[in-house]
Amino acid sequence: MKRKVAKFSILPVVAGCLFFSFSTKEAANLEMYKTSSLDSIEYTVSAFSDSLLLELPLKAVPQLGKSYIGFKEAVAFKESRGDYQVVNEFGYMGKYQFGKGTLELIGIYNTKNFLNSPELQESAFYANASRNKWILIRDIKRFSGKKINGITITESGILAAAHLAGPGSVKKYLRSWGANAFSDAFGTTIGYYMKRFEGYDTSFVKPERKAKASLKV
Repeated sequence: MKRKVAKFSILPVVAGCLFFSFSTKEAANLEMYKTSSLDSIEYTVSAFSDSLLLELPLKAVPQLGKSYIGFKEAVAFKESRGDYQVVNEFGYMGKYQFGKGTLELIGIYNTKNFLNSPELQESAFYANASRNKWILIRDIKRFSGKKINGITITESGILAAAHLAGPGSVKKYLRSWGANAFSDAFGTTIGYYMKRFEGYDTSFVKPERKAKASLKV
């Protein structure tokens, strides 16, 4: 289903995202992130279309570089266009489209509170990435820099793919050298996420076995 976004300023949205970006970690140096190109724009997008996402004008996406903030905002844009309160037809929720089961793994049981708290959603993204990084740490070391199906494997690509498919599916994909593939209900594949989100600096994410989301600063 297509929706048209007509001539609006997305600077408040970007400002809101940056406000919550480091709610669980130290403050960032925001001077490195370029937002000067975010003018009023008009374009048509498909809610979950990979091909149209790749074709969007560059100025339609916040230019946040290859930092952790750039990484998570790029994932959020792909997942929900950055909408904290969206719930898709399969029940995945919020800016990063979390399933209920994943939320419970990182200590979130009240989905209403989750949807109404941007800060909790940002914390959930970090906690999930931290947990996935702990699970996949050996695979990250083993496969980073190698190519699978023509895609250069990077830590950020692995973490993005784990967000999409879960760390278990990513392990199977890597250890089978791409033979054991996965695609979600919209047809999005692990390989697509590996490619789209490669090369970000995700060293900010520290591996933690029992990472939990929290509202504590």
